[in-house]
Amino acid sequence: MSALRLQLRTAPRFRVSLEGVLPAADLDALALGKLPVLHGHETVALGELFRIDEVEARDAVPALLFQGDLSRFDRLGARLAAGRISVEGDAGDYVGLQMTGGAIELDGSAGLLLGCEMAGGRIDVAANVGDYAAGALPGSMDGMRGGEIVIGGNAGERLADRMRRGTVTVHGDAGAFCASRMVAGTLALGGHVGAHCGYGQRRGSLVFAGARPAVPDTFVPAEYDHRVIWQLLARSLAKRGGVFAGLAARKPARHAGDVAAGGKGEWWIAG
Repeated sequence: MSALRLQLRTAPRFRVSLEGVLPAADLDALALGKLPVLHGHETVALGELFRIDEVEARDAVPALLFQGDLSRFDRLGARLAAGRISVEGDAGDYVGLQMTGGAIELDGSAGLLLGCEMAGGRIDVAANVGDYAAGALPGSMDGMRGGEIVIGGNAGERLADRMRRGTVTVHGDAGAFCASRMVAGTLALGGHVGAHCGYGQRRGSLVFAGARPAVPDTFVPAEYDHRVIWQLLARSLAKRGGVFAGLAARKPARHAGDVAAGGKGEWWIAG
């Protein structure tokens, strides 16, 4: 099976929505080039923005390979259910919006709301992401609902806001209000975290593998024999590499909260 390569012709004047541009086994370069996309308030054919050709695929999965700076291109991989999308460069907002399967790989950075309300699949970002990653759309009660996100750099504010399920790993720092109103899932941080972390957290697990966070008064020590639970959690995160690789050998402190919201979430602070 061949993959389809899309090389950006020139930076667009306005923002472009890539919603509906998804890999498929029966999709060829000609059909892909005819797909309509929204450029500002006008609809244009995808082929007007990209040179499209077929290249050798690395596996049997339908794939799209984007080359160029896509920082003005939003909704990359929105509602992706299968296949793979790779980007050699940056991407815009809403990457992986409500995706349910497949994989998205960025070797650059991404904008706001990465993995917003995703329910399955995996997103890998080599560099940084903006605010509200793994969060919810405005007015929605549910954030990320499943799948996995791995961020090689830093994350902005409100990371994992209202997160309900899945795993998010950040090798760098995270901004303010990280894991605010979190309902469930696992969030692992390798760097520093901003103010008001865990605000209104209901359940879910935060693992601090890097800098020790300032523990709010609304998170209380919960020191019981948690060695088995910690080993299972640490070993599952070890495959992300970096500072997470040696977690199983470290002794954590555990805190529970946010008790001000009746929460039963947990913080694991690796020693």
